[in-house]
Amino acid sequence: MPANILMRADHTDQTDEDLAIRISPLQALWQNGAVRKTGILLALLVIWQVYAVRLDNQLLFPTLTDTLSALWRSIGDGTLLARIAASLKVLLIGYGVGVALASVLTIVAINTRLGTDLLETLTATFNPLPAIALLPLALIWFGLGVGSLVFVLVHSVLWAVALNTHSGFRSVSQTLRMVGQNYGLRGLRYVFRILVPAAFPTILTGLKIGWAFAWRTLIAAELVFGVSSGQGGLGWYIFENRNVLDIPAVFAGLLTVIVIGLVVENLIFRTIERHTIQKWGVQS
Repeated sequence: MPANILMRADHTDQTDEDLAIRISPLQALWQNGAVRKTGILLALLVIWQVYAVRLDNQLLFPTLTDTLSALWRSIGDGTLLARIAASLKVLLIGYGVGVALASVLTIVAINTRLGTDLLETLTATFNPLPAIALLPLALIWFGLGVGSLVFVLVHSVLWAVALNTHSGFRSVSQTLRMVGQNYGLRGLRYVFRILVPAAFPTILTGLKIGWAFAWRTLIAAELVFGVSSGQGGLGWYIFENRNVLDIPAVFAGLLTVIVIGLVVENLIFRTIERHTIQKWGVQS
C-alpha cells in the first residue's frame, strides 16, 4: 500500500480518536435521550415549585412539596392505591375489548371488499363522536357501574386502533403480499405472518393513540360517575378532594394520572417496540 494512503488512514484514525477524546462524560451523558427527558421533567418540576411559592395561594396552585406530601399521605392510608387499582381494572377491560373488536373489524376489512366498506363507513360515522358524549346513553343503557365505563372506553379505543391497523395493512408492499401467497398463506395465517409484522409500526402507533384516548376518557367519565354514584377511581379521587378544597390532593391525583401515562408510554410501549419493531427490522 502506498505511503500516502497509509498516512491518510493513520490521520483518519487519529481524528476519530481525537473526537472521541474531546467528548466529555457530561456530553456523552447528554446524548442519552432518557437523560434529556429526565432533565426536562426536573426543570418543569422546579418551575412548578418556584411559581407556586411566588404565588403563595394553596387554593389556586399548591407547591410541589405540598402536592408530594398529599400524595404520600394518600398512598400511606391506601386511598390512592385503591383508586388506581379501580381505574386500571376498568381501563384494561375496556382497552382489551376495544382492541379485540378493532382486530376483528380490520381482519374482515382486509379480506373482503364489503368489510372495507363497512369499516370505512363506521369509522367515518363514529370516529368524530367524542366518547364522553356517549356517557348519558351509557348511563341509560348500562346503569351506574363498570358496564357504562367500559362502553365509552371501547368507543374511544376502537376507531383509533382500527384506522391505524387498516392503514398499516394497506401500506404493506405488494411484493411481500405475493411472497406470502406463494407460500400458501391464507386467512389468519396470512394476516399474522405477513401483514402484522410488516405493518406493526403503524399498529403500535394506533395502540398508543387508543391508550391515550382511553386513559383520558376514563378519568373524565369517572368524574361524572363520581358525582352520580359516589365511587370510582382516580377521577372520583380528584373530584372528591376538590369538593373539600384539598387542592394539594387534587394535584396529587393529576400528578398520578401523568405518572401512569409516562410509565405506560416509556416502559410498556417502549419495551414492546424494542422486542418487535427493532428486532424485526421494520422500524420506519
